[in-house]
Amino acid sequence: MRGRFAILLALVTDLQSHLRDRLLTVLTDLGLDRAAAEPLLQLGPPKNRDHGDVALGAFQLAKLAGKAPPALAGEIAGKIGADGVIASAEAAGPFVNFRFARAALAKQVLTAIAANEAPYGPASGNGQVVCIDFSSPNIAKPFHIGHMRSTVIGNSLCRIHRHLGATVHGINHLGDWGMPFAKMMTAYMHWGDETELHKSPMRYMFDLYKRYSQAAKDDPALDAEAAKHFQALESGEDNAERRMWQFLRDESLQAFQGPYSRLGVTFDHITGESFFEDKMEAAMQRVTAAGVLEESDGAEVVWLKEQGIKQPCLLRKSDGTTLYHTRDLAAAFYREETFHPDRILYVVGAEQKLHFDQLEGVLKKMGEKVADAVEHVPFGLVLSKTEDGKWEKFASRAGNAVFLDEILDESVAKVRNVIAEKNPDLEDKEAVAEQVGVSAIVFNDLKNSRIKDVKFDWDAMLNFEGETGPYVQYACARLASILRKAETPVPAPDAIDFALLADAERVLLTMMDFGAAVQRAAEQSEPSVVTSHTIALAGEIHSYLREHHVLGAEPAVRDARLFLVDAARRLLTTGLGLLGIAAPERM
Repeated sequence: MRGRFAILLALVTDLQSHLRDRLLTVLTDLGLDRAAAEPLLQLGPPKNRDHGDVALGAFQLAKLAGKAPPALAGEIAGKIGADGVIASAEAAGPFVNFRFARAALAKQVLTAIAANEAPYGPASGNGQVVCIDFSSPNIAKPFHIGHMRSTVIGNSLCRIHRHLGATVHGINHLGDWGMPFAKMMTAYMHWGDETELHKSPMRYMFDLYKRYSQAAKDDPALDAEAAKHFQALESGEDNAERRMWQFLRDESLQAFQGPYSRLGVTFDHITGESFFEDKMEAAMQRVTAAGVLEESDGAEVVWLKEQGIKQPCLLRKSDGTTLYHTRDLAAAFYREETFHPDRILYVVGAEQKLHFDQLEGVLKKMGEKVADAVEHVPFGLVLSKTEDGKWEKFASRAGNAVFLDEILDESVAKVRNVIAEKNPDLEDKEAVAEQVGVSAIVFNDLKNSRIKDVKFDWDAMLNFEGETGPYVQYACARLASILRKAETPVPAPDAIDFALLADAERVLLTMMDFGAAVQRAAEQSEPSVVTSHTIALAGEIHSYLREHHVLGAEPAVRDARLFLVDAARRLLTTGLGLLGIAAPERM
């Protein structure tokens, strides 16, 4: 992670604030300058949780003190005595492992969750502005399974950054310009039928585009015709091309709203490539003024060999038309001037690495400050298993793109069958089937590191007992069920004896890790960190409930455990919400 994009200040619980204050006092007593030592206090979970709740690595502090790390760790551990919050401090080589008093741990974590305080609830503004460019399907083409990855990753990152207090601009940079659209327009001019279009817009346009692709193989004149239509579109005149562009764009946007609604995705700005039509000339003038633009065979390019990029960045073709780079350059300038972002995240597949290397390279060569904000967030492919057991890029049996709404429908149908078999009397079963079916696909996408390919396996992602969306959702529903069955409402914090929750330390420690997980997800643009936390918390609460009765316990213990159950339900709901996933109360 590039340091310039690091979150400004780690959110910590009061437990850790107390520990930091104690450590700073000890370090001052040991002769270190407090101001110099404070930023070097890096606290985090130890690799082995059996060693402690929080660990301090003494490496940088030891360098500041002019001592060996193990020696300084030993001195720190010897001076941190137990109090009402800290139970123990033990040196282990260059590390100091701390344990919190269990009653203090339970009280701090659970009351903070109940009050929706940061980091468990939304933080106040952190001063960051983050633009997230995601989804960005091409109009007049189907919203297929391949678009889903950018959509759900970007949606989650928007939610994560907002949770941490950033001002977020979620942007749908629609592919509504350029030669791909000109080809679609040409196909419609030749074979289009508005009546057929309205029956199923995206499928009809997809079929037309396929028809064009096949016809262009036999008749190269079609591509020349499409190029002329694009020139006419870029002329800015009110002509047939402009009217058809608007017509097909409107039809596409309306059709896209279906998948977006089901995925729970919204955008702050829908500014497609066409939005920058009147801004590209100014962008080109800016590149020219920077003295980096060169001519190559009649085209205008920027060479980036000094940055190790062998291929030039093409900004204007010899026929005067623009390209993706031209529009992305204009978009970067517009976002800088309009939003003043600290980060501009482009959630686009890994295969576009060169494109974003070139974009950042041009901005760097120009000496533009916005180059520091540009950040490609790549991701892998969606793979499906072939009949011979191999994993290949997701495709239908006909070898064509798969429409996302068909996939979502199939997932919902499978969950509906499970409900009919296992819980036929479930309330709102259709709504639950929709929530669980759609969420299973989203969770499966976000479960592993985004750069890895996603294996689309129905049995695996709809498993209610594995590391899946249904497994975590079932934990939420189970906790909600316990709360519904309780004969008493969840008690207020001042009515709880938190010492009775010492047996829930694994649940509590997992909860305490939530803030660090969300922060790491934002820094690394990696929603899977949050997904992993929800899996871990669901596992810990399931394990706890297997061994500890809640409703049948004596009143004081019951009340403490109800408070724990309510907090776990709240935090799981928050974690799933950051992923764009629903938390059903019944399953």
